[in-house]
Amino acid sequence: MIAALFVQTNGAYFGLPDVDPWDEPRDARKYLGPHPVVAHPPCARWCKPLAKVNETRYGHKIGDDGGCFQHALMMVRALGGVLEHPANSYAWDRFCLPKPRRGTWLSADRWQWVTEVSQSAYGHKARKNTWLFYQGRQEPPALDWSDPAGTHLTSFLKRTARVAPRLSKREAIKTPPAFRDLLIELARGVHTSIASTK
Repeated sequence: MIAALFVQTNGAYFGLPDVDPWDEPRDARKYLGPHPVVAHPPCARWCKPLAKVNETRYGHKIGDDGGCFQHALMMVRALGGVLEHPANSYAWDRFCLPKPRRGTWLSADRWQWVTEVSQSAYGHKARKNTWLFYQGRQEPPALDWSDPAGTHLTSFLKRTARVAPRLSKREAIKTPPAFRDLLIELARGVHTSIASTK
């Protein structure tokens, strides 16, 4: 069994065997174990450049997500699994996480690794560069580190010379099934609770 935290209601993680989905009504900040996790903490208050735009326009402070990212990171560190966030997320600096690099897993600490992937390599319509933080008992497997351009954009705020249609917010935040399956397999590969080995 794995727990999928901060996921869309009735989204990609619902209806799967051995997956316990925690959406907004269930409040993933209440999850305390015992299973490894796949964590998708909300990114609007962390994502460059959107977070600064939201702060300027609406007064939403960068990082003011009600403790979602902090809880997700705490659960991955305590129970094992994987956390995903947009590339260049302000959360990485706030929580002193090492900057990922595409093409490899970088060892961050004992049993911790980081990397960058493009969700377009796993079927997303947009490139959607993503940073992963993984904690497990062994080095995670190689991923598809290719960087397909994608056919759409998630935001017009991104600097690009390409002209492409913009995805709706719901489409932009969707997790492609192949990427979801990869994250679930990473979490399942943890095998035993990290907490029990400290």
